[in-house]
Amino acid sequence: MKKAIVVGATGGTGAVVTAELVKGGVPVIAFGRSRQKLEELASQLGHPAHLSLAIGDAFRPDDVAAAAKETDVLFHCANVPYHEMTSKLIPLGESIMEAANRLSLKVVAIDGIYPYGRRQMNKVTEDHPKQPHTKKGKTRLAFEQMIFSSRWNNVRAMIVRLPDYYGPTANQASYLGGTLEAIAAGKMAFFIGNMKVPREYVYLPDAAIMVVELAGHDQAYGQNWNIPGSDMISGHEIVRVAQEASGTKKSVIPLGRTGLSVLGLFVPVMKEIVEMLYLTEEPLRLSGEKYERYIGKIPTTNHADGIAATIRALQQKNKP
Repeated sequence: MKKAIVVGATGGTGAVVTAELVKGGVPVIAFGRSRQKLEELASQLGHPAHLSLAIGDAFRPDDVAAAAKETDVLFHCANVPYHEMTSKLIPLGESIMEAANRLSLKVVAIDGIYPYGRRQMNKVTEDHPKQPHTKKGKTRLAFEQMIFSSRWNNVRAMIVRLPDYYGPTANQASYLGGTLEAIAAGKMAFFIGNMKVPREYVYLPDAAIMVVELAGHDQAYGQNWNIPGSDMISGHEIVRVAQEASGTKKSVIPLGRTGLSVLGLFVPVMKEIVEMLYLTEEPLRLSGEKYERYIGKIPTTNHADGIAATIRALQQKNKP
């Protein structure tokens, strides 16, 4: 990897991927819509000389292509508002792939587990049947098909799949991001889904290590790759660890179908989560066997340490 561009660099996954590239000494362009957010990211990373900023609209292939000149790897970390996924995800991806195709780039696309549908095995491998039964799952499967479409004849692409995640850069776009932000601030929090059933989460700095490592292997392109978390953990345990780290004990209210539907009358994104609640009741866990076989050891931060580090970072960020 000679030089990379991270599209969506100020988002939850984009920020940690940018940080990991900077840490590894890779010249990197952070691409996003907001100059302020990009400058904040650069400041957090210490304004390294090998980091440059590019402002543009990822829905405009001309903007992406202009910023990506002289790069060889593009990390597609951009996303769309949750309630606009079915209408905007594919156009966003097509714009980015069009730009990559013009420049003959390698593309690393960050995605989730929705296309797998319901769990059909204990640990889900990359060969798990993709039989989504939800609107968002079907949209995400169409996204994969678009990424690997033969029309992008000058692109070599891969998709890396993350489960639910948390970390200092995770925001309201992630299920757990808002919960931990509220706990860190000593406020009442909401927890989406069943708090009793253990689920898989990945600590974002661990995920970034694996994503960047994969990007440096030519044989990894043209494939799907799972990015597993360190272990399963219940919502109750997450809250216990987070409250202990924050020194606060405000209420945490679980949100199921009824609560999300009511809130959805005022906040559209909440209503959109309802169809995905099956994943909080029938957890799907990713297998890392393929990564271990072809790449090597999976970096794993235990959840107690990762959650505590996230709370501390959020509190530091929110200091006046």
